[in-house]
Amino acid sequence: MTLGIVSAMHEELSAVLERVQARPMEWAGRTFWHGHWHGVPVVAVLSRIGKVAAATTVTTLIHRFEVDQVVMTGVAGGLAESVQVGDAVVADAFMQHDLDASPLFPRYEVPLYGLSRFGVDARLSGRLMQAAQEALSQADWPAALGELNARALPRLHTGLVASGDRFVSSAEESRTLRQAVPDALAVEMEGAAMAQVCHDHGVPFAGVRLISDRADDSAHVDFMRFIRKVAAPVSAAIMQGLVQRLA
Repeated sequence: MTLGIVSAMHEELSAVLERVQARPMEWAGRTFWHGHWHGVPVVAVLSRIGKVAAATTVTTLIHRFEVDQVVMTGVAGGLAESVQVGDAVVADAFMQHDLDASPLFPRYEVPLYGLSRFGVDARLSGRLMQAAQEALSQADWPAALGELNARALPRLHTGLVASGDRFVSSAEESRTLRQAVPDALAVEMEGAAMAQVCHDHGVPFAGVRLISDRADDSAHVDFMRFIRKVAAPVSAAIMQGLVQRLA
């Protein structure tokens, strides 16, 4: 069973690539690192940013590299009041907050699917949750969190993640999105597209996001610093815990 690991940015995946014994392969404008991790066949790739880039990347993973399951890791902005910087969110569903084909279809519904939300694979997601909980409990980065005014003891959440081709980075935008989709825990730019592609191909999918900011006026200030100091090493720890459970 080959596992595809996807992040949008190099900084999000850098610590994973340091641990995977893999060789790079160029295909469709992407670099795919194909190898093994704890004996599990793995293909890691940077999707780049946005829903279209994410969809084309996962499609290539499935068809060119024949992965059997896909997991997404990276960062997101927190929406729900309970979701704070430093926390992790394992998605139980994804939706596109910027999709509106009304009046032909209800707002947020993907045309001709009859769905506005795409779920995750329960088994893969369960293992991802176990790996995330373990990583959060063992993480050795309280100093970095303190520098970023993050929660001293990060929490694990599970729920809806909203995706859109927009970096939500103002208090007004965040408030509007919370009012429109009150059960969304976090917002990012790729997950819903990956979930839809995996749904189309019958490939198990799961995703975890580390909360880098509150999707408000401070998002641009904290974003890259959080990725370097917290998200990269913690994402690698989560992915390592996942592959150990898949071995």
